[in-house]
Amino acid sequence: MSLLTKLRHAFITPGKLRDLGILGMNGRNVDYITRYNPRRLYPLVDNKLKTKKAAHKAGIATPKLLGYVESLGEVERLLHRLETMTDFVIKPTRGSGGKGIVVISDRDGPLFVKPSGAKLSKLDIRRHISDIISGLYSLGGKPDSVMIEQRVDFDPVFNDYSFEGVPDIRVIVFRGFPVMAMLRCSTHSSDGRANLHQGAVGVGVDLRSGRSIHAVQRNHPVSVHPDTQKPFSELRVPNWERLLVLAASCYEMTNLGYIGCDLVIDRQLGPLILELNARPGLSIQVANGAGLLPRLHAIEALGEDELAWPVEKRVEYSRALFGHARPVGVA
Repeated sequence: MSLLTKLRHAFITPGKLRDLGILGMNGRNVDYITRYNPRRLYPLVDNKLKTKKAAHKAGIATPKLLGYVESLGEVERLLHRLETMTDFVIKPTRGSGGKGIVVISDRDGPLFVKPSGAKLSKLDIRRHISDIISGLYSLGGKPDSVMIEQRVDFDPVFNDYSFEGVPDIRVIVFRGFPVMAMLRCSTHSSDGRANLHQGAVGVGVDLRSGRSIHAVQRNHPVSVHPDTQKPFSELRVPNWERLLVLAASCYEMTNLGYIGCDLVIDRQLGPLILELNARPGLSIQVANGAGLLPRLHAIEALGEDELAWPVEKRVEYSRALFGHARPVGVA
């Protein structure tokens, strides 16, 4: 019986969850976030612009910043600049869960075209930017600022695994070691967003090979993409070792011990850090059909010498320890 089946068809006590290796919300908050993530460091990852600047300083690749405004008085200047752009992404700098992000992939005269084909006027864009600045999408509803970012031209290997959106890879990094990963694939029901709560597919990815090992949509196992019918068993993430090294490097960049690193793979630029999360969600365990606790405990058992390894050696260790030897497939 798979982990997902056990969770869905049985009354699970906290003790049974621990026996299955499942990290729960309280355990995550108390034993890992509070213990390993000093609150004074949160602003670095809660603000996407600060994250981008820190990554640039550390030599870590991110999508190019095209523009930035933090007051309503600057909106017209930004709109004037957008009139010359064909594709871009609008983001709140302090948003979470993909809220407030608008992707523009084309133009139709004066209209801005989303990947879904929906069209927005200049007035629609102005209204959305104003909503972001007013704090509609920010953490705590506080006034926010707006980033205009280069749209990722995602690797063609994902053409059949994403619908009207860019797939991203979430890697949980603990004390500098990648411990679990998943690919989030947008769907029609998720409106082109790579958000599992909105209907995207979560695909567990083997740390050793970058191949798919399990896939779920709305907590139900799936074997094919719901819109393209492409089997997930054929999926392998390219540039896998490089991607893990990039994610693990964010430990030195942030000094946060427990983080979620969200990455994308651009056709020309390769792996890029999209954003970081000091409070990563727990659904990655469902996507992988495995619990985080045994992996976290394995890293906690390491000595100071091992924790001081360079990033490449940490990645090599994680791939060997947490990779799967079993045949690739989806449950």
